[in-house]
Amino acid sequence: MFLIVGYVIILLASIGTYSIHGSLMALWVPLEYLAIVGLMIGGFVAGNGSKALKATLAALPGVVKGSPYNKAMYMDLLGLLYEVLAKVRKEGLMSIENDVDNAASSPIFTKYPSVMANHHAIEFLTDYLRMMVGGNLNAFELESLMDKEIDTHHHEAHTAPHVVAKVGDALPAFGIVVAVMGVVNVMGSVGQPPAVLGKMIGGALVGTFLGILISYGFVQPIASQLEQRVEEGGKVFECIKVVLLASMNGYAPQVAIEFGRKVLYSTERPGFAELEQDIKNRKG
Repeated sequence: MFLIVGYVIILLASIGTYSIHGSLMALWVPLEYLAIVGLMIGGFVAGNGSKALKATLAALPGVVKGSPYNKAMYMDLLGLLYEVLAKVRKEGLMSIENDVDNAASSPIFTKYPSVMANHHAIEFLTDYLRMMVGGNLNAFELESLMDKEIDTHHHEAHTAPHVVAKVGDALPAFGIVVAVMGVVNVMGSVGQPPAVLGKMIGGALVGTFLGILISYGFVQPIASQLEQRVEEGGKVFECIKVVLLASMNGYAPQVAIEFGRKVLYSTERPGFAELEQDIKNRKG
């Protein structure tokens, strides 16, 4: 939503203010637009492998949607963790084996659809619960493994914003390429009247204008949105990590989820009393 609002402001500030004293038709040079878009797509395809291309194309639709990482989602995550750990404390680790192996049909997990929608987080949670059920790793070993997996996921998730940022960085240069091509065309028409040459030179400069505007006004904001989404998503894994480790170190479920609450960003972190009341309501 904010991306669209930002785009409208950018267009009003650039094209809108120009239209007050200039002709918008002077900016309409279809071949310049076609060349810029073609160079952008070509650079995107040529500079990346299939994994990066697929990851980027999969991530792009998310920038126009609201972030799923809000307070309600984290309340659900902490509620899920509490319910799982409470069952473990009451019935033993083996009691959650079926829930872990069949999360999609688990009566516990299915109560939290906002968390289930994040398949990476569910996979992370169930994998480490499975290890806890197996009982072969201590808390130190589990923490080390969690850190390595989170680092790997974080690095992989940064592929899309990195790719989009690189494309944005290249666009001003592509704009210069298109402008030079236009100037070369002008130089072949030096015998034309000044009015005709002026129009041709103006059309050539549209390439530079487009390259810079599309780069900093449209592509770079997408890269920034993608990067922010990656950072927000990383908190889910960190929250799960500290709650499970707290439980392994002997803390009660009520205390373990407090560890998870404290690592959340202040804008999404529920208050202590708010979380406690939510847990009570779920139990009721």
